[in-house]
Amino acid sequence: MSDFVFVKSSYSASGGECVEVARNIPGTVAVRDSKRPTGPVLRLAPSAWATFTATGHDRSA
Repeated sequence: MSDFVFVKSSYSASGGECVEVARNIPGTVAVRDSKRPTGPVLRLAPSAWATFTATGHDRSA
């Protein structure tokens, strides 16, 4: 596995719904659940992460 350096995303809620993001590997944005650090890691292209984070925070959908 790559040596991702994860940090808590600014998009995480304060109620324990934490997402960690790693951007230290060129061409990849890695995302994981902070409560499961040894669990699965979602790897995205930086453009996909940018599109995802640009869509807003509507949690009703």
